[in-house]
Formats: sequence, structure tokens, C-alpha cells
Amino acid sequence: MTNPKRPGGNLGLRHVALYVADLEACCRFYTGLLGMELEWQPDADNIYLHGNGDNLALHRATTALAESGQRLDHIGFILRTAADVDSWYAWLRDAGATLHSEPKTHRDGARSFYCADPAGNVVQMIYHPPISDQQL
Repeated sequence: MTNPKRPGGNLGLRHVALYVADLEACCRFYTGLLGMELEWQPDADNIYLHGNGDNLALHRATTALAESGQRLDHIGFILRTAADVDSWYAWLRDAGATLHSEPKTHRDGARSFYCADPAGNVVQMIYHPPISDQQL
């Protein structure tokens, strides 16, 4: 049953961020073999890809992180508008969810905040124009 107080605009789980030891090889795999497209590379340690309405962030792992076996950075739910980010933040805050950050607008025009599920997995609620603005 849908909670009538829950904000709208949730387009689904369409974003994953991974730590990878070999950023360039992973980029070639996801673009060359799986057909994703390079969206943005803000620096030498981060690559953002998109394809079929999904977004994949690749972050270069530190040596210690790579050796630990940790690969997942966070998952993200795409929201329809930037205003939906603020609505979801307020709703989750009021519901007692564990919040890691307040909403902010990023360099690429996206707007998001981070929270955690009860198991401690990091969840990003994000308006990301290349995906949010598509007809899904």
C-alpha cells in the first residue's frame, strides 16, 4: 500500500556508484562492451556514465579500499525534479531516517542528499537532469 504522505517524483533505482581499482579498464568495459556513454569526467578519479535511463558512477578506489573488497559506494533513486529532492529530504527527516547530508546542488546541475537504510547502506536521493528529464 502506498503511503499517502510520501512525496512524489520517485523514478526508481537508476543510479549505482562503484569503487574500482582500474578506472580506465572499467570505463572501457561499460562503454565498449555494455554500450554505456561517457557523460562526464570531472577529474582523473571519477567517471560518470549513462545509458538506457540509468547512471553509473565509477570512483577510483584507494589501495586500502580495493584490498578490502568493498565495491559499492552507494545506490541512488532518481527524482523527477530538484524540488522533489527537498520534499524527500523533509519527509525522510520527519520519518526519523538516518540522514548523512542536507540537499545540495552539484557542479553538473544535479541536486541530492544522502541517507542510510537500516543496514547502513548509503542511499542517494537525486535529481539528475540527463535521466530525470527523460520520459521513462
